[in-house]
Amino acid sequence: MTSIIVFYLLYLLSLCLGLACVVCVCVWSGHWRGGFAWDGSALEFNWHPVLMVTGLVVVYGVGAVVYRIPLTWGQNKLPWKLLHAALMLIALILSIVGLCAVFDYHNINKISNVYSLHSWIGITATAVFAMQWVCGAAGFLLPCSPVTLRKVLKPVHVWLGGIILLLSIAACISGINEKLFFALKGNATGTQPYSSLPPEAVLGNTLGVLIVAFGLVVLKILSNHEWQRPDSRPEGLAYTPLLQEENE
Repeated sequence: MTSIIVFYLLYLLSLCLGLACVVCVCVWSGHWRGGFAWDGSALEFNWHPVLMVTGLVVVYGVGAVVYRIPLTWGQNKLPWKLLHAALMLIALILSIVGLCAVFDYHNINKISNVYSLHSWIGITATAVFAMQWVCGAAGFLLPCSPVTLRKVLKPVHVWLGGIILLLSIAACISGINEKLFFALKGNATGTQPYSSLPPEAVLGNTLGVLIVAFGLVVLKILSNHEWQRPDSRPEGLAYTPLLQEENE
């Protein structure tokens, strides 16, 4: 019982931290960076941090732990499989649109693409995430997937899930730092230098800390074997795909 209470406390903490991340990145882009548009200007770029933090970190993290909720144990797996897959698909779509925003902005303004470590990590995270979603959908949801393949795929799927979250966190915090260095130069635009820690820098740094905290809580939930969904099926049916799903 104590373990279940700890789970729900951590789960509630993850939701609060995730919400705080979304609020912070929206306030940063909407207030400090001038708002949003899709016209090739810097306002289009502002969609990039909002969509990447919301999709690649927060929605992804929530989707990763939704299958672990003890309240769902003993219930039909089908709705939770679909919810997990749907949340991951939403996270992937948001991430791809976020990448489109930054590429479109760079191309229109003749700025080089994919030259920074931040961009390398971010594109890698999104690419691996896309591969993970396609393989997961094919392996766990399609009835034609062999049982032996699903048994091999499951530990790899879980391991890659944690790796993607770590890559996403690294991409976001490096991107936040990069943006603050570019935006807060203390030049003729009237901005204070990053080194003087103006309010915008405090908000950006706070966002980075919240993202790291959210990721650590999610990884803690995923790494605890006591919170893995118990399997009540016979051995041969442990990895039954979507269209063969039965009520438990």
